[in-house]
Amino acid sequence: MSDVPQHPIQTHTRHRSGKAPQAVTLKAYEIYRHIYGEQKALIEGGCRGGFSTGELIAFLYASSFPKSEWAARAQQAFRGLEI
Repeated sequence: MSDVPQHPIQTHTRHRSGKAPQAVTLKAYEIYRHIYGEQKALIEGGCRGGFSTGELIAFLYASSFPKSEWAARAQQAFRGLEI
C-alpha cells in the first residue's frame, strides 16, 4: 500500500478501478470545478469512479494556461486526445 494519499480514477479495465495521487486529482478538479462547477464525488469516488485518464490529461494540460483559458484549453485537449 502506498503512503501517498490517493483518489479513485477510472481505468480502461471494467473490472478494476485505479488510483492516482491526490496532488494530481485535486489539480484536475480545480480546473473541472472552474469549468463545470462543484462535484466533489468525482474525487471522492462516488461519481462514476472518479476522473478518466483522458479527463486528467485534458484538465492538467489546461492548468498550464491562464485561468481565463482553462475551458477552451480543456476542450482543445479533449478534441486532440486519442486514448
